[in-house]
Amino acid sequence: MTAVTIVDNPDLNNALKTDDFHLETAIEHRKRWLSIRLMYFTVFLMSLGFGIAITGIWPYLHKLDKDAGKEFMGYIIAANPFGQMLFSPVIGLWANKINSTKKPFIFTLVLFIVSNAMYSSLELIDSYRRYWMLATRLLVGISAANIAICRSYLSAATKLQERTGAVSMISLAQVLGFIVGPGLQSLVTPLGDEGFPLIKGKLSMNMYTAAGWINVLLGIINLILFAFFKERPIAAKEAMVLCGATSEKAAWKGLKPDYLSAWTLIVAFFVLTLNFVLLETIGVMLTMDQFAWTDKQAVSYLGILLSIGGVLACITMAVLKSISKWLNEVLLLLWGGFLLMVIGRAIYIPWGPDPPVIAYVSNATNSTEDILGCPDIQEWCLYTPALTLTQFLIGFLLTCIGYPLGITLIQTIFSKVLGPRPQGVWMGWMTGSGCFSRVVGPVMVSYLYTRMGTIWTFGLTTVMMVAAMIWLRIVLRRLQKACLKNYQIDGNDAPSPEMEIVDTTRDS
Repeated sequence: MTAVTIVDNPDLNNALKTDDFHLETAIEHRKRWLSIRLMYFTVFLMSLGFGIAITGIWPYLHKLDKDAGKEFMGYIIAANPFGQMLFSPVIGLWANKINSTKKPFIFTLVLFIVSNAMYSSLELIDSYRRYWMLATRLLVGISAANIAICRSYLSAATKLQERTGAVSMISLAQVLGFIVGPGLQSLVTPLGDEGFPLIKGKLSMNMYTAAGWINVLLGIINLILFAFFKERPIAAKEAMVLCGATSEKAAWKGLKPDYLSAWTLIVAFFVLTLNFVLLETIGVMLTMDQFAWTDKQAVSYLGILLSIGGVLACITMAVLKSISKWLNEVLLLLWGGFLLMVIGRAIYIPWGPDPPVIAYVSNATNSTEDILGCPDIQEWCLYTPALTLTQFLIGFLLTCIGYPLGITLIQTIFSKVLGPRPQGVWMGWMTGSGCFSRVVGPVMVSYLYTRMGTIWTFGLTTVMMVAAMIWLRIVLRRLQKACLKNYQIDGNDAPSPEMEIVDTTRDS
């Protein structure tokens, strides 16, 4: 039995290229990549469905139900990833059962369109609006369960040489969805709180409902594209050719990933996502409390900042490939993605000389009156130093660079640690960890911020980031080696048996 290891040496990689085995024609290759790019767009849209509404949820909820508190807002934000987390295995099992992804994709996209239309039509309901909003966000999350089968299809539809790049691109699509979403929300803020009527006296198009209608439009476009979608798997065919095996099971026999490395990356993914969700969850109410901004100003300004963050993310991804040529990806994850996020969190611990502007809501005589500032019912507002705008902007800048860099590198390294094997199940675990962070994150952060204030919120999340960074440093060498040793194919007739295994791990 011969072992062949795929490494970063160009000569070895060229020797293992499977184009010479005629796995597909040029036309089939083009169609296969069209189907892969449709996965990118679908993941982007599902992430957009979460990100586009998140900055407007608090003012929209307050508009619909004055009695709903910030803690309930945390439940509404968490409902989306909770639905995705619960139904990702269900949707994946359905796809496996029927041996096709097309029907699950169409079902989830229809659900995405309907649930977003419901979210934008909550004004038509006279009572229990907060609970209806919770239900619509849960349904949007269930529709996003198709991200798991997007990743599974990606593993099946890419060859070994293509997989790392494809995983990186789908990671970037997800990051951009989270970041660009609030930017689109800011574009519709000129509509204002009242907007213009769609059904006179009952339903309006305003800066909150427009976000849902944008999702509806993009969902319809995605659904139309899937009408022409055809699955084009190639990974199993490639594996059988490379190994000289007679079945897919035989081709992947004997491949075992480094479980410690794999689970380290899954936990790292959870930690990074939770810390980004923190900013999305409390961003609007944080700026309203600390800088005495109005609803409209907070949604608009934060949306603009997140749009700038989206541009920074694109620039980061554009230079990532070049940087990774001379700096090991694991080192770049540690000293680039994680370090920037640690500094970005620590800098949010307030250092202002005075407390923020206090909003004495307990003395307000008019319940419809907008009182700007940090509400006195949050006792910590009265004695906690204010967050400065400079702090906020610097921390935000570091987050918008560190988060996409870290998330993309984690999933790229994760793919290498798993090796050339079907990755659907493992990618499901990775997706689930991200969902779990977006479930517990909003609830935990909303509670911490409302009850205990900025020092506890950003202090505890900084400690969490530092602990994760220390563990990554401890397992650094193991991660570097796992990226190489698990890229093995075992088979009696593997091509080029005389190849020697080359370790290209760079020294730290």
